[in-house]
Amino acid sequence: MRFGIFLAPFHRVGDNPTLALGRDLELISWLDNLGYDEAWIGEHHSAGWEIIASPEIFIAAAAERTRHIMLGSGVTSLPYHHPLLVAQRFVQLDHMTRGRVMLGAGPGALVSDAYMMGIRAEDQRRMMDESLDAITRLLACEEPVTMKTDWFELKEARLHLAPYSDPRFQIAVASATTPSGVLAAGKYGLGLLSLGAGLPGGNAKLAEHWRLGEAEAAKHGKTLPRDGWRLVVNMHCAEEDERAFRDVARGERVETLSYFSETLGRPPMRSEDPLGDGLKAGTTLVGSPDTIIRGIERLVEYTEGGCGGVLFRAHEWANREDTLRSYELFARWVMPRFQGSLTMPAQSREWCSENRTGIFGPSMNALRKAFTDAGQEVPDHMRMRLHTGKVDL
Repeated sequence: MRFGIFLAPFHRVGDNPTLALGRDLELISWLDNLGYDEAWIGEHHSAGWEIIASPEIFIAAAAERTRHIMLGSGVTSLPYHHPLLVAQRFVQLDHMTRGRVMLGAGPGALVSDAYMMGIRAEDQRRMMDESLDAITRLLACEEPVTMKTDWFELKEARLHLAPYSDPRFQIAVASATTPSGVLAAGKYGLGLLSLGAGLPGGNAKLAEHWRLGEAEAAKHGKTLPRDGWRLVVNMHCAEEDERAFRDVARGERVETLSYFSETLGRPPMRSEDPLGDGLKAGTTLVGSPDTIIRGIERLVEYTEGGCGGVLFRAHEWANREDTLRSYELFARWVMPRFQGSLTMPAQSREWCSENRTGIFGPSMNALRKAFTDAGQEVPDHMRMRLHTGKVDL
């Protein structure tokens, strides 16, 4: 299983935006050092909190500071851009990162963004589908693309460069509450970013949405790849559950009230205690590594077949030190449980423990003999010997 972050980002109004962008880049570098697999960076143009306007610019800067982590847009709002330019920019990034770029696609999360560009909310999902049609055809590099809609036109269009990745870089479609995202993913055989996994009731709909996507894929002769399915949830990890709750309680409340309620006009997650309700429902995972592990296991059970990855919905609920510590604890104690890297060390330790008398006993004799052969007294601590699994003088 892959792990990473979905970085909107969320920075409260009043915080220095220049420093906030710098922290985001530092975070990506930290995750790269810790062995995280991927980071998805958002695109927003209003409301003051989610301040990255161009994920492509951010990805280019992050790529120069990292070595291994995959970098994707989370997401590129397709109705805001001509599809030829989206394809061209990501092909260029694919070459510049030597295959470390991914394209996340969506209709646009903030209605205020679309409003400023004169795009009607009821048109956004249709426009995303039309753009995906054009982009996937362009990236195939099979023939010039000619098509016309009410908002873009392609005339014998072809890419300047073929993708660096073979046959192309990964593409994933965002899905929150409606089935439009998973239907688009199925129609074009793309990956899926399930933001709904971290929303009230969203985990219970994961398997249902996936079946819808598989049925849509079958209609178009495509396959919906489970290894391309990522679940996005709120997470914070500390050494103990109580410490984790203390870390995030105040920051979560500020974000919920100031941004989602007062700025976007949404009720506080339709609850007076969204953090507590999220913890009970399993859509928010806050606690010790063992608590987080159990939460991920339950979340994956809702998929009825598994998924390819789990992403932090990156937030700043805790202070900087505790936030970075959370990612470190997660990398040390949670990720290995799902990546198969603990099996051989555990087997090796068990083998040595079960055979310690026969394996290490002769070694002690050889060490004592080395002293006597040199005409020296055997040290007192070396006079102890292993006998029937017990230490005797």
